[in-house]
Amino acid sequence: MDQVNVHEAKTHLSRLLERVALGEEIVLARAGHPVAKLVPFAPTRRERAPGSARGDVWVSPDFDAPLPDEVQRAFE
Repeated sequence: MDQVNVHEAKTHLSRLLERVALGEEIVLARAGHPVAKLVPFAPTRRERAPGSARGDVWVSPDFDAPLPDEVQRAFE
């Protein structure tokens, strides 16, 4: 893991981001003291489970019934 001072990071941010995108971690330091770390972004993905919303969603038994005539005319 490489350590880079803040001034150098501001000057070469694009290069540092390229290195991070390739998997490298870089520590940002101020006056030689670590203050932050650049790490590759890895979005968290939750596994989807069928039926996980059971009980949270309610569908009326007549949800697919024809619309009343006056409502249907408004869409035409």
